Amino acid sequence: MNATAPPEPATGPGPGPGPLRRMCWIFPDRESTRTGATWRHYFWDLYAETAEELGLNWCRHAPDAVTVDATDPAHPVVYVDEEPVTPQDTLFITALYSLPYQSMDVFNQYALYAVLEQAGFYLPFPPQVSLIGNDKLATVLHLADSPVPPIPSIRIGTGRDVAKHHYEVALGGLTYPAIVKPAGWCGGGGINLARGPEDIRGLASLAQGGDTTLVAQPYLGDGTVDYRVYVIDGEPFAVLKRIPEPGSPVANASRGGSMEFPPVPPELAEATAYFARKLPIPFFCVDFLHDGERYWFSELEPDGVIAPDFGDPGRTLQRAITRARFTAYRNAHAKWLAGRAEPVTAPPAPPTTAPSSTTTPFTTTPFSTPPPTAPAAATPRSDPR
Repeated sequence: MNATAPPEPATGPGPGPGPLRRMCWIFPDRESTRTGATWRHYFWDLYAETAEELGLNWCRHAPDAVTVDATDPAHPVVYVDEEPVTPQDTLFITALYSLPYQSMDVFNQYALYAVLEQAGFYLPFPPQVSLIGNDKLATVLHLADSPVPPIPSIRIGTGRDVAKHHYEVALGGLTYPAIVKPAGWCGGGGINLARGPEDIRGLASLAQGGDTTLVAQPYLGDGTVDYRVYVIDGEPFAVLKRIPEPGSPVANASRGGSMEFPPVPPELAEATAYFARKLPIPFFCVDFLHDGERYWFSELEPDGVIAPDFGDPGRTLQRAITRARFTAYRNAHAKWLAGRAEPVTAPPAPPTTAPSSTTTPFTTTPFSTPPPTAPAAATPRSDPR
């Protein structure tokens, strides 16, 4: 049963360097009691502690906690749980969350992101980045010329006519076994192994129940290892290596995979420069798969989980990554704020000038021009043995 928990209280000792005082995660409030407790232990509590060390308040709120008074559209006033916030003192983390129990919140999340952006707030990854990162095929298309080749992917819509199998027109070049997974989920959820077209038909008919779009990709073989590179300020900061348990096609910890934190492989460190150019934002994660012979680009995670090393009671690396991430957010906010024309302030001293129409440096530059034409995609080995 899902429990509605009260919003997370702000934490922090007070002002730190610069005007930023608060980081607010927009997160749909639909976790179960058990899952909510798991996430607090896994990362939420550590996020709050790390922010406090940096002199920042950390809070987590559902989209409906944000109220905007735009009776004077030139001077909008934004409230979070009745407290006024401004572009100077607050930044919002606006990663899209679209797991099945959050599907009813997808529109509200994106609509709020657009409102906050237009109201003049700095968003470390603006709505367009969240769109590209959430849909696995959009990710592949935007990063099609990656120096580490993306896994060939086919996007399958599942609606009322899924029984007509119209999507099969695109499956002629797919090798089997194939990975079939939701286009917008995370954490290893919904990933299945299809051994032929009939398996895909069955999975598509199940996905129809939730209007869940699917992605089909060649299976890279048993024992495929997952590498997540944490990129901070354009540099590879650390890597998480995930190893599947025997017989599993998925390396995520939620599916029984094991985790370790080796040095960043040189090939992935070198490739980071490309991703940093395409995504000039303070923090993101890039997931790669290694099939035993070569690396393949898999996914982009703008708000990728910073996993703990449970072998280290102090969680030293998790804290270091989180601290570097939050510091990068604060520095980027300060740089962004310095480039604005006039500040926006909250009551009782409302602003006298409209916010700049360019609310973030990342909404036009990297996405206004389509990505270069992709080179011919390499094909993973079709025989996983």
